[in-house]
Amino acid sequence: QVHLAESGGGLVETGGSLTLSCVVSGYSLFSEYSLAWFRQAPGKEREGVAAVDSDGDRTYRDAVKGRFTISVDNAENTLTLQMTSLKPEDTAMYYCAADFKSFTRVHVMAGSWQEGDFHFWGQGTQVTVSS
Repeated sequence: QVHLAESGGGLVETGGSLTLSCVVSGYSLFSEYSLAWFRQAPGKEREGVAAVDSDGDRTYRDAVKGRFTISVDNAENTLTLQMTSLKPEDTAMYYCAADFKSFTRVHVMAGSWQEGDFHFWGQGTQVTVSS
């Protein structure tokens, strides 16, 4: 049984930094994978933030490029999202997601990944950026 558990959210001022973590259990990240961070602000649809696959491909939504970094610690089975220069519009519930099918990795590599590509989801961690 695959389980994802996020942590690291909180309240931060504009321009501040946070690092989110997502521990993956029930599947080894030394095997093939696609992992992603999504976020959902109140009254808005969930949107993809960043994705990474086991081939090392990384893609980001334009709004976070240069500010957020997605990474994986295989030994700790953990997905991380380092967020810097945070803005009020980054305020949202952040979710990690995982999938282990080959064609999802193709989508990550192509930058065409979507919510429906990911089968496993965490419960979310809240990020609030004050202005």
